[in-house]
Amino acid sequence: MAALAEILHEKGYEVRGSDIEKYVFTEDGLKERNIPILPFDPANIQENDTVIVGLSFGEDHPEVAAARNTKGVEIYWYNEFLGKLLEDYNSICVAGCHGKSTTTGILASVLEKGESTGFLIGDGHGHMPADARNFVLESCEFQRHFLAYHPDYAIITNIELDHVDYYKDLDDYISAFQSFVDQVKKGVVIFGDDPYLPKLNYKVPVVTYGLKDGNDFQAVNLVQSENGIEYDVIHKGEKLISMHLPEIGMPFVWNSLGAFALAYTLGMEPEAIYEGLLAYKGINRRFVVEEAGESILIDDYAHHPTAIRCMIDAARAKYPGKKVVALYKPDRYSRLQYFLDGFAQSLNTADVQAVLDFDANAKREDETITVTIDDLLNKLDNGSLMTISQEDAQKLADLGPAVYLFMSSKNIHLLKDLLKDYWKKA
Repeated sequence: MAALAEILHEKGYEVRGSDIEKYVFTEDGLKERNIPILPFDPANIQENDTVIVGLSFGEDHPEVAAARNTKGVEIYWYNEFLGKLLEDYNSICVAGCHGKSTTTGILASVLEKGESTGFLIGDGHGHMPADARNFVLESCEFQRHFLAYHPDYAIITNIELDHVDYYKDLDDYISAFQSFVDQVKKGVVIFGDDPYLPKLNYKVPVVTYGLKDGNDFQAVNLVQSENGIEYDVIHKGEKLISMHLPEIGMPFVWNSLGAFALAYTLGMEPEAIYEGLLAYKGINRRFVVEEAGESILIDDYAHHPTAIRCMIDAARAKYPGKKVVALYKPDRYSRLQYFLDGFAQSLNTADVQAVLDFDANAKREDETITVTIDDLLNKLDNGSLMTISQEDAQKLADLGPAVYLFMSSKNIHLLKDLLKDYWKKA
């Protein structure tokens, strides 16, 4: 929603919004643009407004009710409005269980080297140049929200069951992606190494990318070190370019190769694509690195066992020989219960594990959800329970020097900030 507000502001609209009276990092771009953020109040709705409702809210919200009863107000749900906005551009949707935000950011950086490009990323970043031809949109499968979009092109990064509070099983999850690709108008770029994506039915041309033989775009001669990633791009047997990128981790290899495949399919030259990859500066809460003396602090949005394992692997590749401390705060009870063993196995690939309990206002989705944070703690090899407190920041400091990985879609970064403050005072 913050990213969409930024886009509409840049398109010349007068924009204001309502939210909780608590800092969330996605509001930074709003404040930079002087977009008012108001406390929730039905009086915020004015005659002839266009009201865009975030997907966290229902018809029973007081402002939604006020919008329904105010003269001249047009109401759209978030994804409904975006589906309409996409029609004005050469639209590219980025979907998949993992890597949506990063791939959207990478692709926007790459395409900008060819044509003016707007983008919307789930980390709160939105941008729409006045002369934009392309629009790159992160497209979430939660509750099939991405079915509001009918893009010209799509990248799909992977399929792995998630959002188990909504999807009945893997087949249900896969069916959502099948419905999504049915709506793509011109072409789909898919991760060809995925076990499920190649088996979908496609009505438009399909381009594959990956590390395995048989992909249209293949990364070969891959080398990872503390200095970054190197690989060659092979297209149908022909080497297009050799690249050395400063990022680390297999997810970045996959995501950068996917962006390369789509950009090349749209007609960009390999050298221009490489230039765009080098220009990529990262996004909020995706492997954001800070140095603190001999220790390294990494903030990441990882909230699925696969993403956690990939982040720990990336930390080991970038900082070989250093102790890795993995910290995780769960977001949904249903996700923790369904993937409990997976979370434990992934966290146990670190040297030390620390977990934080759910937020006090987190609700169990139904009576079958009985998991507690202790269930996860009991499966950890070298784990402890921590809170966002000065006392536990000191306990973390005593584990150093180390690479500290703070992973969650929730506010675990507040403990990172306390750790930094502790070191400054010490």
